[in-house]
Amino acid sequence: MISKSIQTVLLCVFVLLTSTLTFAQDDRPTHKFNRQWLEEKAKELAAKEFVEPKLAPDSPLNNLNYDDYRKIQFQRGASVWKNEDRNFRLSPMHPGFLFKTPVKLNLVVGGTSRRILYTSDIFNYDKEQKAAKETQAEGYSGFKLTTPINKPDVWDEFLVYQGGTYFRGLGKDNWYGLSARGLAVNTAKPTGEEFPVFTEFWIERPKEQGQSIVIHALLESASLTGAFTFKATPGENTEIEVNSALYPRKQIDSFGIGPLTSMFLYNGVNRTRFDDTRPAVHDSDGLFMINSQNERIWRPLTNPRKLQVSAFGDKTLKGFGLFQRHRKFTDFEDMEAHYEARPSAWVEPIGNWGPGHVELVEIPTNSEIHDNIVAFWQPSEPMKANRAYSFQYKISWGSVFAVEDKGGRILSTATGKALGSETVRDFVIDYSSLNLPDDVVVSASASTGKIVGTIQKFMDKTGLYRVVVKFEPGREDLSELRVSLSSKDKAWGETWLYRWNR
Repeated sequence: MISKSIQTVLLCVFVLLTSTLTFAQDDRPTHKFNRQWLEEKAKELAAKEFVEPKLAPDSPLNNLNYDDYRKIQFQRGASVWKNEDRNFRLSPMHPGFLFKTPVKLNLVVGGTSRRILYTSDIFNYDKEQKAAKETQAEGYSGFKLTTPINKPDVWDEFLVYQGGTYFRGLGKDNWYGLSARGLAVNTAKPTGEEFPVFTEFWIERPKEQGQSIVIHALLESASLTGAFTFKATPGENTEIEVNSALYPRKQIDSFGIGPLTSMFLYNGVNRTRFDDTRPAVHDSDGLFMINSQNERIWRPLTNPRKLQVSAFGDKTLKGFGLFQRHRKFTDFEDMEAHYEARPSAWVEPIGNWGPGHVELVEIPTNSEIHDNIVAFWQPSEPMKANRAYSFQYKISWGSVFAVEDKGGRILSTATGKALGSETVRDFVIDYSSLNLPDDVVVSASASTGKIVGTIQKFMDKTGLYRVVVKFEPGREDLSELRVSLSSKDKAWGETWLYRWNR
């Protein structure tokens, strides 16, 4: 009778021999791998000039348009670990279209890395895509991971890495929306933004029935290199722990840690600018922050007529994120995009990041296909050449708020001309009424113009607490508005910040 251990070994050998992706070729690049090895590799590359790998100039993959690329479908039967008793499956993604940087993928088993060599045999092509099928590449464009996150018998995507250093996560019942990045460099600066890329990944084989998966990545760009490790745990909120080590080739003054990228087109505040049947279109509707004083700050997003950049300074940040707080279908009335199911993302530092600011970039756009919102943490000190920098943090993705509502969560903002006035604007802010005190005091201020009155009331029909702020801009074209609530000289609820433009 064959022992259980021998059966396990035989099963693993069988899988290695029969899986399309794990191959049985002797020429696969193989080496010992651990985090220290990756850091040493990134540090070594930082001393050399970066040449970004690209598809060959004459490659037919460069000419794939959106429709062509969508027709190329991965064969689910070729997923890594499909025939193993594990909670995760990995699927490489085809290069081409916008994704012209070949990305090397490796599997790590027992401390040994083995390359997943590129093959077109794991994809299905349209009959007119012969050239794409016959074209070889140095790597894939990225990969996606699936797990039974929504139903025990359905393997759904919950994490994808593709393009630059972009990655997107999902919590339970989410649709893809906002993205994260490994690093932002020179975002919204006149010199132009630099986009680092993940050029190679090492994915550790998860334990049998393990709840987490570990991914390592090499970041490269003209200005620096980096070693990243991601520990992803899917669930109602999917948690990703990030450990990054950065090695600048030169001094970098403008860079963003934990960058998030999203889309905001319109809602009730700027609805009149868009001829559309839907009441709102956005992946995220606000920037949420907790500062070193434990102040909870909500800044509604806008789609400005001109590029605008906001900075929120702090001694040491507790967390920031781009949130989607509208969760009803009727908030959007979109049968295809399902914006009500787009995840929020919350970035929480592990350790002290020191002084700096949360930077919010809002870019004008007339289309929902463009991400126009960026948020990240910018440290006060630049990164200097030939030094190592380390940042650890956690990103939570999901519809369930990663931060507990202790009362006074801001749920919506609306604005319009005050009734009976040509000079005053009303700003209507609705709060959750959890733990609502009976003596709330409203404090409202404006950097220019003036606050000419406030109204506050508990709304019986909605169960929300409403504050109306009356603002008279005068001849000013811009004003920073601030509203905070208190009870018995103690802060209650979230602080509302808003940048008004004429």
